[in-house]
Amino acid sequence: MDVIYERCCGIDVHKDMLMVCIFKSVRKKEIRKFGTMTDDIMELVQWLKETDCNVAAMESTGVYWKPVYNILESEGIEVIVVNAQHIKAVPGRKTDVKDAEWIADLVRHGLVKPSFIPSREQRELREMVRYRNEIVNERARELNRIQAVLEGANIKLGSVITDISCKSGIAILHAIISGKTDEEYLSSLTYGKLKEKIPQLQKALKGTVGEHQMQMLRLQLEHIDFLAHSISEMDEDIKKKQSAVKNN
Repeated sequence: MDVIYERCCGIDVHKDMLMVCIFKSVRKKEIRKFGTMTDDIMELVQWLKETDCNVAAMESTGVYWKPVYNILESEGIEVIVVNAQHIKAVPGRKTDVKDAEWIADLVRHGLVKPSFIPSREQRELREMVRYRNEIVNERARELNRIQAVLEGANIKLGSVITDISCKSGIAILHAIISGKTDEEYLSSLTYGKLKEKIPQLQKALKGTVGEHQMQMLRLQLEHIDFLAHSISEMDEDIKKKQSAVKNN
């Protein structure tokens, strides 16, 4: 079988350990074990450079491959990431062959297809967007918790206002946690079209709000404010990263 890369290495990535096999020639190979701390990976980089390794390959194992990939990439070493299922699908593996050796041997003969890895800027942008979505979802969950506290006090605000995080809803909630629970006063805090629903709001806002509910609502609103600030901050960062990706 033709050899595509004469000098290549396979990296078996674990949480706290890297098993690395380098083929230095057609018949000569060497296996070493490294840690996963930055200094350990830099030691691996040095070894790869000393052996004139053409390409390094690893499986896409959880998130553990990412720091290894980032450091090797930044050091100018060609890195490919292969799908674990593709490796398992290649027949002919002997039972005593280590994972790192098997990966290196497959790559050496061009028997695995590299996965597409976006640029570093794109990877960072995707990570930021995913995290923003998680924060948005957490904000929605916190709003549901507020609804539950209000229901416990028999305040039916969500039955009249579709989105209790709107300007009117937040104004009413802040008034409640300050101890102002009179339904007529609370309904007067509405804006826009909600003023047309003042009679329904007065009925919905007539409940029994105790110190416990006020404390819970206060903490929840503080969390909502924090999450909203985080989302706004991330929006700015995402715009900058999108611009960087387009320019590159």
